[in-house]
Amino acid sequence: MSLFNVFEIAGTSLTAQSVRLNTIASNLANAGVVGDNPDDIYRARYPVFSTIMSEARMSGAAAGVKVDGIVESEVEARKEYAPGHPMADGEGYIYRSNINTVEEMANMISASRSYQSSVEAMNTTKQLIMRTLSMGS
Repeated sequence: MSLFNVFEIAGTSLTAQSVRLNTIASNLANAGVVGDNPDDIYRARYPVFSTIMSEARMSGAAAGVKVDGIVESEVEARKEYAPGHPMADGEGYIYRSNINTVEEMANMISASRSYQSSVEAMNTTKQLIMRTLSMGS
């Protein structure tokens, strides 16, 4: 593997973590959503990643990570009795999204650190290439 493959691998990681950060931001933006029907309420979404190592070995390309898709949480919406709320159903219940903001913030910190690690890997590789090129002068 050449040093240039590090850029490709880190690039796939940057893309994946960007998708992860965007889904977390969407989850946090919809954390306070209230509705009158549990089926229509916003549910947390999470990206699904996979490695592309097997594909890389066959084609000779660099390995990395890819986003297979975004899945919706199966956790039920939170049911809350609030008969005076304008969105309350016939029984006086409202439904809140299933988003745990503390968990989402922890996921955001993890994603941003992963993103930062990939940037650092690219910067270190760049420095190594520059030092290698300057050895010949």
